[in-house]
Amino acid sequence: MFRAVLIFAIAVLATLIAVESGPVQSCCPAPPSGKPVVNADQTVILLWDAATKTEHFIRRASFKSEADDFGFLIPSPSKPELAESGNDAFPTLQKLTEPEVVQRPYPKGGSGGCACDAAKHAMPAASAPDHVSVLEQKVVAGFDASVLEATSATALTDWLRDHGYAYSPEIAVWAKPYVDAGWKVTALKVAKSADGKTDKQVTASALRLSFQTDRPLFPYREPDPTSAAQTLGANHRLLRIYFLSNERVRGEMTKEAPWTGRVAWAGRVSPEHRTKVLEQLRLPDANVPKDWWLTEFEDNWPYKAAPADVYFARDPDQREQKREPIAEYVAVPRPPDGSAFLMVGAIALTALAPRWRRWSRNLI
Repeated sequence: MFRAVLIFAIAVLATLIAVESGPVQSCCPAPPSGKPVVNADQTVILLWDAATKTEHFIRRASFKSEADDFGFLIPSPSKPELAESGNDAFPTLQKLTEPEVVQRPYPKGGSGGCACDAAKHAMPAASAPDHVSVLEQKVVAGFDASVLEATSATALTDWLRDHGYAYSPEIAVWAKPYVDAGWKVTALKVAKSADGKTDKQVTASALRLSFQTDRPLFPYREPDPTSAAQTLGANHRLLRIYFLSNERVRGEMTKEAPWTGRVAWAGRVSPEHRTKVLEQLRLPDANVPKDWWLTEFEDNWPYKAAPADVYFARDPDQREQKREPIAEYVAVPRPPDGSAFLMVGAIALTALAPRWRRWSRNLI
């Protein structure tokens, strides 16, 4: 009997401890006239091969617009190669750079293209009449694409007007530094689906532009988006850039207006991940570095005119950088309070009382 009562007391104590210490579950757009459009969130992969001065620009973007269809323009220092690119590389890189999840105890008492740079290398004005040359036209990744070379910003906006794109003075101001520097402009048209005409949010398919350039860049300049953003109620957008090269890089705009992007993650990429990403991007193993380093940037891209594009260069800091771990809080096992011990003591004393009385009588 005594043994059974003692076992019961121990079981009660164990149950109380388990109840108190158990784990807690852790809780530059070109719309039709009068139809505003702005760049919304963008995720971009930039793959840079310094040996061949080749940049692969893979863009997965979204827009906010009231237009049923609209176009957008991408400048590049040289004629780009256009190709469809798979979307699967984006979640792969996101998984690679996601923060580690670690378990932590609850806190005590807690509970459950650059205008300035382009101007420096501006080509002398041509004596021939202004015109636009169409270097290539093709349908790719669901876009109607035209690669253009213009002798003046006016000629470019005239071509855009004649082909259903925007031709506002703001577009001409935006285009002038690129045209003066002899850059090419890829004009792309994307249309909303028939059942999405009332949806202001439009997501485009991933598209790759590969081109030669002395310096890798992201074309950050756009016609002043302030008014269009206010009209559409757009207050916030995030630009995420996955930059793949053979070293860690930093982004630069101008000394007077530094780029607002910050490094969120930086580290080497394994050969296995390199092979996987190349397959997902549908890129051959050429004009890409053999050893990869990934630098991920996050930028709360303001809705205001930027003075320049973002160029990338070697970062003097070549250390790896990871995201802060995500804490999953759990309760810490702790001894039960005094009431539990009192309860067990009372049970034990009740079991021992008869034997104590017999032992006491034997002593008398």
